[in-house]
Amino acid sequence: MKLGIVGLPNVGKSTLFNAITNAGAQSANYPFCTIEPNVGVVAVPDKRLDKLAEMYDPDKYTPASIEFVDIAGLVKGASKGEGLGNKFLSNIRECDAIVHVVRCFENDDIIHVEGSIDPARDIETINLELILSDVEMLERKIDRTQKMLKGDKKYQKDIDFYKRVLEALEAGKPARSVECDDDEALLLSDVALLTTKPVIYAANMSEDDFSNGLDTNEGYKAVQKIAAEEKAGVLPICAEIEAEIVEMDKEEKELFLSDMGLEQSGLDRLISECYSLLGLISYLTAGKQEVRAWTIKKGTKAPQAAGKIHTDFERGFIRAEVIAYDDLIACGSMTAAKEKGLVRSEGKEYVMKDGDVVLFRFNV
Repeated sequence: MKLGIVGLPNVGKSTLFNAITNAGAQSANYPFCTIEPNVGVVAVPDKRLDKLAEMYDPDKYTPASIEFVDIAGLVKGASKGEGLGNKFLSNIRECDAIVHVVRCFENDDIIHVEGSIDPARDIETINLELILSDVEMLERKIDRTQKMLKGDKKYQKDIDFYKRVLEALEAGKPARSVECDDDEALLLSDVALLTTKPVIYAANMSEDDFSNGLDTNEGYKAVQKIAAEEKAGVLPICAEIEAEIVEMDKEEKELFLSDMGLEQSGLDRLISECYSLLGLISYLTAGKQEVRAWTIKKGTKAPQAAGKIHTDFERGFIRAEVIAYDDLIACGSMTAAKEKGLVRSEGKEYVMKDGDVVLFRFNV
């Protein structure tokens, strides 16, 4: 999974990126200090995997991972090349989802490019640039498809759909707001529009906001309202808190979060939100050789899940030996679970569930 972190300059993007990836991207009080997109790979925390590691004492421990890309601050006119716009927009196209950092904190020492704090205006600025870029890309796609229409009338249906999406974009609505069937969704995925991507709004707030209660921050309320209208995710976060806890050991971190009234770090909450937004789950494989988490889409059947490990597993799939994680832990070992009849043999139509511990049988 690849997430692009976007936002206006000086909203806390790089500070947040540094904290969650501990990758040391430069953070400075002026626009465009991030010239090349910084990339950091983060392990997905999973307590189930930790428990399996205790049980099996494996030679190798491999959690699922997420790639974060810190994309330089966008400004008005980015879709026309203002700032370093076009280059950064192309970086976003390669991501599975967008984490849009919105500044909801006051700080006279950190300059805002618009001169004031207004989350709704800032969101509109970024969204408009993404929409304008998509309009340009979709118009080119329509032109190309119309040329193909001369040789084959079946493309008229495609053109009609593209024009419906274009109308929504020109009305200021993201492409993901357009209802479409499976065939149309496939057409849309072929165009790689920015506004089809799922969005999580990360409302970057001050430490005081977390201490005093999030509802005291009017900017956060504005972000919540916009996210609800767009069916986007929203996450209250404090980049400065994240920067502090990244330097702490496990016990210090837990105590600090508890004092702040938080159960999880911003990174853990962001990952949970991403999995939910993208409809992802994890299944687990466990043995002495390796304990590992594999990320798949909800609704994935066993052979396709096996294909995540290796294409041969999918091609030669025979069956999946499956046990629910909770049942395995309750039994204390796979041997005890088998004796109790809790390990099931599932075929090609089995739909994987989050937390399934699986051994795939295959023959090529």
